Amino acid sequence: MSYEIKVENIKCGGCAGTISKRLNELEAVCDCEVEVETGIVRVDADETSKLEVARLLLKLGYPESGTTDGLKAAKARAKSFVSCAVGKMSS
Repeated sequence: MSYEIKVENIKCGGCAGTISKRLNELEAVCDCEVEVETGIVRVDADETSKLEVARLLLKLGYPESGTTDGLKAAKARAKSFVSCAVGKMSS
């Protein structure tokens, strides 16, 4: 089974690389695909893993669209810059 999550702060292939790497480390996730242009993360996993996936995305700085605002959104953007840089270095 698969599902999609639209997330914020994806800027480049480095962001996508970090997201893919970290989500694929989750036991419940079989595979994932990230569309940089649309901010869509497609996850091949059981629907019950969606909360776990969303929490990890938030931790990385890529919150589900519409779930953060104000200071939380600024904090998520800062985290995404770090995740992006790490993803670029890992590529």
